[in-house]
Amino acid sequence: MTVGFCMLVHEALNRAEQVARHWASHGCPVVIHADRRVPKAEFKAFTESLSDLDNVLFCARRSCEWGTWSLVAASQAAGEMMLAKFPEVSHVYLASGSCLPLRPVEEMKAYLGDRPDTDFIESVTTEDVPWTVGGLDSERFTLRFPFSWKKQRFLFDRYVRLQRLVGYRRSVPEGLVPHLGSQWWCLTRATLSAILQDPGRARHDAYFSKVWIPDESYYQTLARLYSRRIESRSLTLSKFDFQGKPHIFYDDHLQLLRRSDCFVARKIWHHADRLYDAFLAPGDANSSGAEPNPGKIDRIFAKAVERRTRGRAGLYMQSRYPNEGWENGRTCAPYSVFEGFSDLFEDFEPWLARVTGARVHGNLFAPARAEFVGRQATYAGALSDSANLRDYNPNSFLSNLIWNTRGERQCFQFGPRDNQAVSSFMARDTNAQISVITGAWAVPLFRSPRDFQDIRREAALLQKIEARHLDVLRSAYTKARVRIWSMADFVEQPMEPLQTIIDEIGSRSLRRLNEAPRMVDLTGFGQFLQNLKNEGMHPHLMGDFPANDGDDTSPSRAPKPYLVRKEVIR
Repeated sequence: MTVGFCMLVHEALNRAEQVARHWASHGCPVVIHADRRVPKAEFKAFTESLSDLDNVLFCARRSCEWGTWSLVAASQAAGEMMLAKFPEVSHVYLASGSCLPLRPVEEMKAYLGDRPDTDFIESVTTEDVPWTVGGLDSERFTLRFPFSWKKQRFLFDRYVRLQRLVGYRRSVPEGLVPHLGSQWWCLTRATLSAILQDPGRARHDAYFSKVWIPDESYYQTLARLYSRRIESRSLTLSKFDFQGKPHIFYDDHLQLLRRSDCFVARKIWHHADRLYDAFLAPGDANSSGAEPNPGKIDRIFAKAVERRTRGRAGLYMQSRYPNEGWENGRTCAPYSVFEGFSDLFEDFEPWLARVTGARVHGNLFAPARAEFVGRQATYAGALSDSANLRDYNPNSFLSNLIWNTRGERQCFQFGPRDNQAVSSFMARDTNAQISVITGAWAVPLFRSPRDFQDIRREAALLQKIEARHLDVLRSAYTKARVRIWSMADFVEQPMEPLQTIIDEIGSRSLRRLNEAPRMVDLTGFGQFLQNLKNEGMHPHLMGDFPANDGDDTSPSRAPKPYLVRKEVIR
């Protein structure tokens, strides 16, 4: 007794010839179905290359297409010839032209000989295991699918929609419980004979011919009627990605394939010379004697799928970049954004760098250029300060900056004068720490010698821009850590919010701040705001600044922001 192989071949015929010769030379009959679309000249050369082997036959050809009945019909033709021509075959193994044996044929014979009544075919119900990817579960058995999903996608989709609309449902033939599973199986002679010689085969074939992807359900369902014992697993190692597409094995997967202990693997790249040379070599060099266990390498594939779909935080790659929301973290590390601080405080950037040890930039999204620390023309990772290059994709500019400087905290200034295209990106970034003093953008206008009408127009525009930005920061979709103070509230008690911000950054010193940066002179700022009101512009983001600067309650008359440390003596 031995095992016979039915091979479905449509490309890389030279590799299929190698594998078929390997099996046949070890006493395993092989029946090959070559796709009718293979050119006649190639098919003729293929048959001639195997003509010296008496136990290699070719069955009738038909054109095969993914997801259609043609694949089942091809396997039926190969199976019928195998059963008729080789009575010594005890098990029939369905393989493809891209399959490669991983273990000695004698080991497979012994393994199946110890299990003479066992069918190895993955067979699960859609209700119990809804694992199908990107397709239909139970509907594949209750709707009709006369059109090709790949070549006639428009008709396929419209016909499915029409059947749903009219409530059409097919009846599953009596006695059948639809099952799904891998199309690569190994059935006993008795089970395969019962399926192919069933008196109701015509009825079964007519039903499954209009099922979607019938090669994943035909044998998987009918084997449940006749099998003595089913092992619901395939002896062929085949892995699929998150889109339901098969993984392709290359030369650098050699050790991975060895560890799987499976008898056969697919899909093997037809130029993987190292794999074919290693596994088709004579002798028992690949012998392990272990139970086939593809689960041993599942962890590696799971990591590969996660890396492909999620990637690394803040690192964008071509395979997932176009999909909004797929990023595994918009940036790779925490950073801080300060809005209004450099307007309100003199030399705020060097002060912040001194007390935190972080890298403090100016306005990275300023209209003229990106103001890197020290006003460098280029920064880490060859980032240019060019506004045109930065504004081509502001989100990527920020992501690249954080990625290129990972391990070092980045801080920068932002305001309504800057490019606002990055506003939503920062608001939805869990790594962002955004601190806002609303209305502080008015301080440079207050100190400007420009014509007041020009100042009023610019103030109205900047307030409108900042109001929209604040709406984004207060959105329910915001994930950044956001703190907002009105300018009036901040200048009255600046030390507490400054201390909170510094503590969050994680400064190099754990001591409390003794001194804040020097605040600009705000004498007359209240009257400036009143003048804007008098000209018809309502500056509401600054908070309550009295117009009378001589008032004792004026924020501009508040004590200098110094703290005196108190020590408790016991």
